[in-house]
Amino acid sequence: MNDFLQSLLSQLSQTLLVIVLAPIMLGWVNQWRSWLQNRSGPGLLQPYRLLSKLFFKDAVLAKNASPIFRISPYIQFGCMVLAASIVPIMQTNLAFSPAADVIALVGVFALARVFSSLAAMDIGTSFGTLGARREMLIASLSEPALLLVFFTPLLIAKSSSLNNIVATLAHRDFALYPSLAFAAVAFIMVLLAENARIPVDNPATHLELTMIHEALILEYSARHLALIEWATAVKLTTYCALGIALFAPWGIAASGDWEALPGALAVFVIKLAVAGAGLAALETVSAKMRIFRAPEFLGMAFLLAVLGMLTLLLLGA
Repeated sequence: MNDFLQSLLSQLSQTLLVIVLAPIMLGWVNQWRSWLQNRSGPGLLQPYRLLSKLFFKDAVLAKNASPIFRISPYIQFGCMVLAASIVPIMQTNLAFSPAADVIALVGVFALARVFSSLAAMDIGTSFGTLGARREMLIASLSEPALLLVFFTPLLIAKSSSLNNIVATLAHRDFALYPSLAFAAVAFIMVLLAENARIPVDNPATHLELTMIHEALILEYSARHLALIEWATAVKLTTYCALGIALFAPWGIAASGDWEALPGALAVFVIKLAVAGAGLAALETVSAKMRIFRAPEFLGMAFLLAVLGMLTLLLLGA
């Protein structure tokens, strides 16, 4: 029981770490984008100030808003917190590890997307419906690619449990897998699409011809908008943590190795900072593509994921 309590405490601390660091991660990416564009950034704490301001405002709801519109921000935030608790960040074999299945993780992301699209169409505005249609178009292409990305490390670990996959990749002899390189590139492409980043979407735009994610949340305000923005930051941080766990798992503490947790935390923060800077650099050198080019972009991610899986199956590498 003592081991279980320690595991549960570590699980909760990792989940809270992602929730707390998520706004800083978003501010870090924005700060790096400003630096790379020779601009003065808004600061790392700007997302916290924005969330604080929104939480203390009065919410304005449309008269024809249904309960789906009201509960959708809470469901989206809850789904992102659940996804963050599934991904091993500093240690493997935690309290929630039996539920940490890669297919379940994709399902959690899909559940949040379904409610965000339903809420966008609930009010009946043209922008909301437009954004929902575009969001489901992206989802229909990115989710299969994400599943195929998981298949390559899944075949290496011979388990669909995310905990077992990370434990196998993190605590084995060093080996180079070309198949994981294909999967890593595909994962980065899916990350950009799933988190509404350039080149698929621009989170800083409100142009009706190009926006996707912003069109979904135009009717929200106050605490509802704060929860959605926070959930978006948590999703980005969770995706970065997932990529670190799958493709750069070195430094994650083994099960029961509590003394290694401080070092694992430091390594994770450094990796997350590098991932944020890399994301900002990638967005700086890329241009927003037309919405009709998104299927080609995600089709390439799907193809790379298939190539990674075939490379592993046929060549064993």
